Amino acid sequence: MDIFDNTILCKKCNRAMKPQLVSKNGFNLRTIKCEKCGEIIVHPSDKQEYEEFIKLKQKEYEVKMRMVGNSYAVSIPREIVDFMREQENMINDMVKLSFQEAGRISLSFNTPEQENSRSISTKEVRIVRNGKVFHAKQVSDSANPKNNKKVILRNELNEEEEETEDGR
Repeated sequence: MDIFDNTILCKKCNRAMKPQLVSKNGFNLRTIKCEKCGEIIVHPSDKQEYEEFIKLKQKEYEVKMRMVGNSYAVSIPREIVDFMREQENMINDMVKLSFQEAGRISLSFNTPEQENSRSISTKEVRIVRNGKVFHAKQVSDSANPKNNKKVILRNELNEEEEETEDGR
């Protein structure tokens, strides 16, 4: 029996809290929320699992890249594999590998190969060039590459330039 199977009352308002699903960093967290005061409680097991993920995410690993036949292989640290096993039994499953930019490769585990699956990412940077400050935003959409764009804001002139992934 799960604690969230029962009606839970808000400790501030003494009203029944409503279940919700909150998505954070790719995690679906079961929560309950008081509609009157906004108090939110995250399911304890989901919270613990999410905190383990954050700890792993903050670590940086140095791994070896080896030649295996005509391909390269990269070792994945055991603690990452153990964490993913806890998530779902995915060992021996196919993973999605993509070349994101120079010097950056992405591995995606447990991604459904559906027409509707997509990955949208954004990156923001500040660039100082010749004493001028530029703010650049980049948006990437895996389902609609036509929507990929870079926006450069020039702080001094408050000008905005937009270009698509192919440089237009």
